[in-house]
Amino acid sequence: MAILPIVQLGDPILRIPTIPVRRFDRTLGHLLDDMTDTMRDAPGVGLAANQIARTERICVIEVEGRHIELVNPVMVRTSGTQSDLEGCLSVEGYYAPTTRALKAVVTAMDRRGRPVRVSGAGFLARALQHELDHLDGRIYVDLAEMDRLRHVDDERDDEQDDEQDDEEDDR
Repeated sequence: MAILPIVQLGDPILRIPTIPVRRFDRTLGHLLDDMTDTMRDAPGVGLAANQIARTERICVIEVEGRHIELVNPVMVRTSGTQSDLEGCLSVEGYYAPTTRALKAVVTAMDRRGRPVRVSGAGFLARALQHELDHLDGRIYVDLAEMDRLRHVDDERDDEQDDEQDDEEDDR
């Protein structure tokens, strides 16, 4: 297995819709395995093929103890709404509030070409929508409340400021 480089925002491949898979063979299985290893190493909860500079319509997701591999996924239904913070391995170090559907249903194929159906609510629904957006050339920042985009270091700075304020109060 291999840890693959993750492309970052600005790389044009992230904006190009992916191409359906036609061959279900060992090469596809190895790619899915490498994507899983890369996602776990990052660490992340999902990874789409175009995030590793590939054009295949495949993604992997690992949420709530479930490992999901989706080949040629299609969103068949969404319902409700939820807003929460969202980040992305291709927009490293940033997160922002993003509104998505509360529930999602996806059909796809597994690595052997057998049909699968994944239904999710909450965080799993968010992950399904996030990864399928990637496969369609969209990135979460397209939906995010950009005026509230934050860098992880900003949060750390805020926490350190709070700790310093607490220490000063203790004096």
